[in-house]
Amino acid sequence: MQLLQIHGPGKISLDEVSTPEPGPRDAIVRVQACGICGSDLGYIALGGVAGPRPEPTPIGHEFSAVVDRVGAEVTRFVPGQRVVVNPLAGGNIGNGGEGGAFAREVRVSDVDTGRALFPIPDDLPFDRAALAEPLGVGMQAVNRAELDAGDRVAIFGAGPIGLMALATLRYRGFGDVAIVDLSDYRLGLARELGATRTLHAERDDVWAALRELHGHELFMDLVPNVGTDAFIEASGAPGVIPAMLVQAKTGARISVVALHRTPQQVDFMWVMAKQLSIRGSMAYPDDYSEMVRMLAEVDLSAVISHRFPLSQAEEAIAVARDAAVSGKVIIEP
Repeated sequence: MQLLQIHGPGKISLDEVSTPEPGPRDAIVRVQACGICGSDLGYIALGGVAGPRPEPTPIGHEFSAVVDRVGAEVTRFVPGQRVVVNPLAGGNIGNGGEGGAFAREVRVSDVDTGRALFPIPDDLPFDRAALAEPLGVGMQAVNRAELDAGDRVAIFGAGPIGLMALATLRYRGFGDVAIVDLSDYRLGLARELGATRTLHAERDDVWAALRELHGHELFMDLVPNVGTDAFIEASGAPGVIPAMLVQAKTGARISVVALHRTPQQVDFMWVMAKQLSIRGSMAYPDDYSEMVRMLAEVDLSAVISHRFPLSQAEEAIAVARDAAVSGKVIIEP
């Protein structure tokens, strides 16, 4: 079968590889839809998950599938079941493990633990089901912000993860959510998902707009701060976190889910004086049940901008790099 792999910085190809076979506790699943993640684009640029390595690096980890065959010791799953996959629990799929989901089939490890495979409803389309993993990343960022009912939230970055954080907030009943980005296309998607206010990072005075939307207070009777209760940093843009520290009100929370590949300057005087909380957010909840339930109840297909066959994987990657035209790009093996 063909498998999309990285062969060095900026170098990818569809390679002929052996069809996987299950170990006694594994399942082989037929991939139905797999999203291109920002992490995939980063891995390609680096030449691997953490840089080049001697052997090729398989990629693809946001996917839905059908169970095809199982190992002799597997009791919880049978061929024909429709599932989504936790790639980290299933063998680090597409994140440095031996398999990747930009392929027809992939091996999922130790499926009877109940942490790797999660059944999906028969009427949930596979492309929407493939959003479970990025939805989980956005949901975890919301969880890490430790919100209270009525909190006012600002999301920086309207890429797929920022949009999934927005969708989670709206699903949970938060009605005052602003989102900031440079892409008019992605800000349009945010409006479709129910953002209270969309702000263009270059054309709008973002902090003035947030003061208007969320109110403001004076820090030490001198510095005007925005009334935003929590920020979700999903942009990865330099300068965003330092600006948040200056602009945030006392007691605000910052949940950082973006990949910042270069160090950021953090002025801890602001963190201390305002008693700010900064939390990292990595991956997703262990249990995919809430993501699956939400995908069944809320149609998030608006975020899917493109669908490609596996044979056009390189074209799909190029489209995913262009924030002006793409939301979530799906490959359907």
